[in-house]
Amino acid sequence: MKNISLFLLFILVYFPGRGQNTPGERDFLTYCNPIDIDYTYVAHNSYTGVSYRAGADPAVVNFKGKYFMFVTRSYGYWVSDDMSNWEFITPQNWYFNGSNAPAAAVHGDKIIVAGDPSGRMAIISTDTPEVGDWKTSYSVLPISIQDPALFVDDDGKVFLYEESSNKHPLYGVELDPDNNYLPKGEETALIQLDPEAHGWERFGQDHSSEMAPYLEGPWMTKHNDTYYLQYGAPGTEFNVYADGVYTGDNPLGPFEYAPYNPVSYKPGGFVTGAGHGSTVQDNHGNYWHFATMPIAVNYKFERRIGLFPAGFENNGQMYVNTAYGDYPHYLPTAEVKEHKNRFTGWMLLSYGKKVTANSVLDKKVEQKVIGPGMKSMVGENTGYDPANMVDENISSFWVAKTNDRSVEASIDLGETMKIHALQVNFHEFNAEIFGRQPGLKHQFIIEASENGKKWDVIADYSENQKDQPHAYIALETPTDARHVRYRNISTPNEYLAISGFRIFGKGYGKAPRTPKTFTVNRQEDRRNADLKWDPVKGATGYVIYWGIEENKLNNSVLIYGEPEYNLRALNIDQAYYFQVEAFNENGISQRTKIQKVQ
Repeated sequence: MKNISLFLLFILVYFPGRGQNTPGERDFLTYCNPIDIDYTYVAHNSYTGVSYRAGADPAVVNFKGKYFMFVTRSYGYWVSDDMSNWEFITPQNWYFNGSNAPAAAVHGDKIIVAGDPSGRMAIISTDTPEVGDWKTSYSVLPISIQDPALFVDDDGKVFLYEESSNKHPLYGVELDPDNNYLPKGEETALIQLDPEAHGWERFGQDHSSEMAPYLEGPWMTKHNDTYYLQYGAPGTEFNVYADGVYTGDNPLGPFEYAPYNPVSYKPGGFVTGAGHGSTVQDNHGNYWHFATMPIAVNYKFERRIGLFPAGFENNGQMYVNTAYGDYPHYLPTAEVKEHKNRFTGWMLLSYGKKVTANSVLDKKVEQKVIGPGMKSMVGENTGYDPANMVDENISSFWVAKTNDRSVEASIDLGETMKIHALQVNFHEFNAEIFGRQPGLKHQFIIEASENGKKWDVIADYSENQKDQPHAYIALETPTDARHVRYRNISTPNEYLAISGFRIFGKGYGKAPRTPKTFTVNRQEDRRNADLKWDPVKGATGYVIYWGIEENKLNNSVLIYGEPEYNLRALNIDQAYYFQVEAFNENGISQRTKIQKVQ
């Protein structure tokens, strides 16, 4: 026995492992949106003096079993084996000002990319993307390109789709890979927005503006001999940024509008929006949709990346499941009963709970943001109270007076609950970083307590060497606690600012009951419908589901607060089915009976 003990001690000392509660290579089975990568500080508009991170317009491809993610203005790209651990690649050759709305596709034994911010570009390629020795033929395509997408068909033919405009249609053209990927003929107009008929294509927050919407961000997926031409609308800075789809039997059409649109739509929750994305198959054959999600505080193009389960119904209907889309979900490596439903069931425990902090920045300190005309201006200031960390709004935040080891904040969950995961979302408040900077890291400690007196460390990131602006931590062993405390060590900027300190798990009480008296009234403007139900005692919020078939309610919105919702995303010539459910820290209610509205 003594020898066995010594051997075990030798193993622990000389081959130390890392648990899930410490930094390092993650072996999580779950993730949480926005995805936790080292988003780049934007540099191309640094002349404004306003610093912010951004990640948008993800083009993700599966190349030889690895996932490569190309993102606007990132000065490189990311690679992952599991969609959890993403490593940034600084390529040997790349766009000096970063790619803009990049296109990517796998063509044979190489990846091809188009993404020059000027709009005038040649197709570049590499067979070693891990190194990034990108090569070009210097043959600039004789068309001005914005928001391109590249698609390689089963027969090896290559197609380009492109546009970002509130005036022009989306165009497509075949490229000649034997002639430097130059166009074979003229571009063809493929699809155009119709906001008078498609409510979700209307511009503005909650589709509230009469301004002409933007058609952008195409992506093509072929499934069972049908071509799914995806597109983004109506504007990247809004909560209703979404992706729709047209289908056809040919890569250049004609295409037919899908009556179940939008397919990727997330207007509610902590982080909203799910537009200008890409759809990729994982190594198990399942589809995933990466999408753009706005923050739009420092600048309207301040954005992040979201990841959602996607796929196709038996009848060919495409879906992207965004229900509880910023709560923890299972990664591709986790076995689940149904790929479409990867929500862990870990509920949000921190919403609206009592928060205290030992440091709060004076409201007199103003935040610099980019305003109209690309001019620096003072942003809207509603204060930097700690309560902003638990209001489920990524655009509000707590700011401390400093950024050192003295700063801490605590959440009282109100009663003991079982904690499974945490997410700390840092905000760039008056930052002074531009571009890719080495050595950025987020260091902190998370402690838990049942009585607020005796504290145990449940996540020790005090020596973390990674830049994690949306640090997600799945606990190796779930823990019971009533109080959770964040203790700062160091983060990249002058001020510590946190937009969301989110706790996930399960309470020990009862799930809420099913909402009663659920009604749906379609307005005279058939793009809109008013949904109402009786408030449910003890509910944290509600999720509304809708679709054009009774057994395919694939669209959803999560709301906190009032038991009503004005849905403005309907297509005028389509009947719909609706359901609603309530949720709280303990679970989810049964859904209401389905309501059909003509």
